[in-house]
Amino acid sequence: MTHYTQPDFFALDELFDDDQRLIRQTVRRFVDDRVMPGIAQHARAGTFPLDIVPEMGRLGMFGANLEGHGCADLGAIAYGLINQELERGDSGVRSFVSVQSSLCMWPIHTFGTEEQKERWLPAMARGEKVGCFGLTEAESGSDPGSMKTTARRDGGDYVLNGAKMWITNGSIADVAIVWAKLDGAVRGFLVEKGMRGFSAPQIHNKFSLRASVTSELVFEDVRVPLENLLPGSEIGLRAALECLNQARYSIVWGAVGAASACYDEALRYARERRQFDRPIARFQLVQQKLVWMITEITKAQLLAFRLGRLKESGKAKHYHVSMGKLNNVSVALKCARLAREILGAAGIIDDYQCSRHLCNLESVYTYEGTHDIHTLVVGEAVTGERALY
Repeated sequence: MTHYTQPDFFALDELFDDDQRLIRQTVRRFVDDRVMPGIAQHARAGTFPLDIVPEMGRLGMFGANLEGHGCADLGAIAYGLINQELERGDSGVRSFVSVQSSLCMWPIHTFGTEEQKERWLPAMARGEKVGCFGLTEAESGSDPGSMKTTARRDGGDYVLNGAKMWITNGSIADVAIVWAKLDGAVRGFLVEKGMRGFSAPQIHNKFSLRASVTSELVFEDVRVPLENLLPGSEIGLRAALECLNQARYSIVWGAVGAASACYDEALRYARERRQFDRPIARFQLVQQKLVWMITEITKAQLLAFRLGRLKESGKAKHYHVSMGKLNNVSVALKCARLAREILGAAGIIDDYQCSRHLCNLESVYTYEGTHDIHTLVVGEAVTGERALY
C-alpha cells in the first residue's frame, strides 16, 4: 500500500503545536489502516463501515470539540485536523463524525438539560450511541423556516408529525435531534429510536456518499415526553442554524483532506505514467493542473487554519464559516476533477480514489448550505445588503 503524503508547499506544519500534530498523525494512521483498505468496497456496496465506530470513540473523535461529559475538548484546530484526515479517506466517514459531534452532541451540550447531557453525551463520545440531525425536508432545504413538521402539546407529551429528508446516520441513529414548529416557533426535540410512529427508511441508489447512511425520518403522531424538548432551543430557528455552523466548520477542514488526497494521487500517477517515452509529469499542461491544485490547496489550508484560530478566540462569525465552506469545497471539487483528467481512463475506476471523492464532493457542495446560499451570506456581510433571492 502506498502511504499518503500531505501536501505542505508553504511549510504550514510549523503552525501546529506538538499535540495537534500528534492528533493528526494518529487519525492519519487510523485512516490508512482502518478506512482505506475497505472504503472502495463499501462505496460499491453502498454501506457504511460501522465496525470502525467503537475505535473512533476510543480515539476521542466524537465530540472532540466539546468539554466535559466524556468529551476530549481538543480545541477547534485539532478538531479540524481530525475532520481533514477523515475526509481524506472518504466524505462519508467525515460526515458520520461531523453529524455525531457537531449536529447532535453539540446541540445537546449547548441547548440541553444536565439530565439530557448525562444521558447521551458520554455514550455518544464512546461511540456506543449514534445521533442524527433532522432539519431538511423534501420541500424545505435552503428555506428551513418553511418546514412542515409540527409538534403540539398533549398532556405530558409533545406529538410530532411530518418528515425529514437527506438525513445522515438516520437509519442507524439511537437519537435524532428533530426541529419542528411548536405553536409557530421552531424548537428542537430528542426523538429516540423505537418511539411509536417514528421510522427512518434508508435512501438507496445514490451516486454520491455511497459509504454513508442517508435516510428519511418519518413522524406519525410520535409522542415525545416533555423532558425531551431542548430548552435552549427557545431561540428558535437560530438554534438549528448555529448547529449547522458547527458542522460547516468541520467541512472547511474536511474539504482540504479530500483535495489533498486527489492531489497526492494525481502527482504520484503523473510521475509514474509514461507517454512518448517520458513521465506525463514532464508535460506542461499536466504541470499546470498540478500547480493550480497545490496553490489552491495551500490557500484552503491557510483559510481553515485562520478560521480555527478565530473560532478558538471566540471571534469567528457565521460569514467566516460560509466563506470557508464555499471556497474549500469548490477547490476540492475542482481538484478531484483535475485529478481525474490527469489519470485519464484510470480515473474512472475505483482502483483510484479521485472519482469517489468527485462524486462525494458533489453532495458536500450542496449540503449544509449550498454554494449559492453561502455566496449570498458573504455578499450580505461585505455589502450590508441582503440580496433578493
